[in-house]
Amino acid sequence: MFDRMMGQFLVDTGRIGKGQLVEVYKKQTESRAKLGVIAVSERLITIAQAEEINALQAVEDKRFGDIAIERGYLNEAQLARLIDLQGNEFMVFSQTLIDMGYITMDELTEAIKEFQTKNGLLESDIATLKSGDMNRIVDIFVDGSDKYKQLFSMGVRDLYRLVDSNLWIGKTFTTTNIKYEALGYQKIHGDESVFLAIAGGYEDIQMVAKAYTKEPFIETEEDALDAVCELINCINGLYVSERSREHVFMDLEPPVYSTTYSSVSSEEVIVMPVYICNGEVKFLISVGKAAAVKVTN
Repeated sequence: MFDRMMGQFLVDTGRIGKGQLVEVYKKQTESRAKLGVIAVSERLITIAQAEEINALQAVEDKRFGDIAIERGYLNEAQLARLIDLQGNEFMVFSQTLIDMGYITMDELTEAIKEFQTKNGLLESDIATLKSGDMNRIVDIFVDGSDKYKQLFSMGVRDLYRLVDSNLWIGKTFTTTNIKYEALGYQKIHGDESVFLAIAGGYEDIQMVAKAYTKEPFIETEEDALDAVCELINCINGLYVSERSREHVFMDLEPPVYSTTYSSVSSEEVIVMPVYICNGEVKFLISVGKAAAVKVTN
């Protein structure tokens, strides 16, 4: 994720061009294969086992390696070796930038310091960003209670696994009223109350829908938002399932979408910008009493 944040920052500050960044990402992708691909190529698991794990990731909030170990397909030592072979995303990005001659190590170090200052981050925050630890990265960008951090972490992980592994996020902000062109949302009731939505411009919502469904021809707003509602239901279903194991029981209302400009009003709505599928959507969450959200056209 930090490779995408810094890539955009390098372009925004004029250190590299947009075309150069595209070339770096292309080269980086060639250098960094998915864990399952590496595991199959190393003959540690079969293609069928890799496909099984990929399918399970759609219904379980777990990483590829964690599921592989649970299923007995890999052991801890094998997984550690695969991760080493895969390489750290930001390290591969940095090395690719330098190898292609677009920036020097000193220039990149200076840019990271500038990024840190601009975003009010600590040295420990930068170390977390470089590590690629999704949960800890999300915590840096969420202003809110532990419950909000838990929900945003799960949501971002699911978007990463199910939609776009190249997404990145921005700092959350809190509001009581916000309006978007397209909106899909779902409410959860029971021992906990939650409102979760994905919103934004129609074209960006459409790109998320295409990436999630793997269908390149989603033409209508209704079809795009219906797919996004399926995604929201998947995210919330995983959350409710996880909480039930802690004896917290909740019911999901059917997801709802709006194809016209809709306002979301509540005592507190926390909004996270998510840069995904070459666009931007907003991830909206309210919990507790604030989850009594009113949506109006």
